[in-house]
Amino acid sequence: MAEIIDGRKIAAEIREEIKERVAKLKDKGVAPGLVAILVGEDPASLSYLRSIARGCEKVGMLMETVELPENITQEKLESKIEELNKNPRFHGIILQLPLPKHLNTLKAESAISPDKDVDGTNPVNTGKLLLGEETFLPSTPYGVQELLVRSGYSPEGRHVVICGRSNIVGKPLMGILIQKQKGANATVTACHTRTKDLPSITRQADILIAAIGKAKAITADMIKEGAVVIDVGVNQIEDASTGKFKLVGDVDFETVKEKAGAITPVPGGTGPVTTAMLLANTTKAAERLNR
Repeated sequence: MAEIIDGRKIAAEIREEIKERVAKLKDKGVAPGLVAILVGEDPASLSYLRSIARGCEKVGMLMETVELPENITQEKLESKIEELNKNPRFHGIILQLPLPKHLNTLKAESAISPDKDVDGTNPVNTGKLLLGEETFLPSTPYGVQELLVRSGYSPEGRHVVICGRSNIVGKPLMGILIQKQKGANATVTACHTRTKDLPSITRQADILIAAIGKAKAITADMIKEGAVVIDVGVNQIEDASTGKFKLVGDVDFETVKEKAGAITPVPGGTGPVTTAMLLANTTKAAERLNR
């Protein structure tokens, strides 16, 4: 039976550390501030932003959400971003994705100042990540790394297989874990929809990271005995026994936990730590500007 890696507990530890850093900044007269930009009214996005707001409250950080109409033009969106870039009240800016289809996501992300890009989506910060330079790491991949290190499963010297190559998780996580740095130094394999014989590769993993976006896609026969399994997926499916919807990951948790050495649950695994790392990056942004 696998050890359950408790993301909520790890996130609480991280928040306590952030709380101390925020208090030190406030002693200097600096109140760290985060602003989220929401275009439209996506229910999942609203739920995520509420969880961020609760985290901010716990560490004593200011947070505001700027809600924009779904039919906003690219020009007006970028103008609003530039306005927030110049607003000293906010040290961090996040653009909630996905954006409506008529908007260019890359252009909008590029408009966020690299100094306030606390979710690491600006191409400048993406490039620094790959080069191994100091930058803001995207919160989900950063959270995965923290989960591994803080739970005693450092990726150093291990074979990490990442299932998924998205710009949000798969690609940046590969860039983080392959660096010649503490908490990284892994041998990394990235798998995707064109990977041939996926199970033969996933079974080689010391650490398997599922970020596919498909419910229960990783099954017990796809992992080796004792592997560490990190589930980044969040999928809503109907529970046959109740008729209600429930959240599940990209891993078939009930079967895989019998074979894995350690595993993250959904919910309660990577999600809470993702939010905590966003707060850590915002604190770091405030510290940078007030050295």
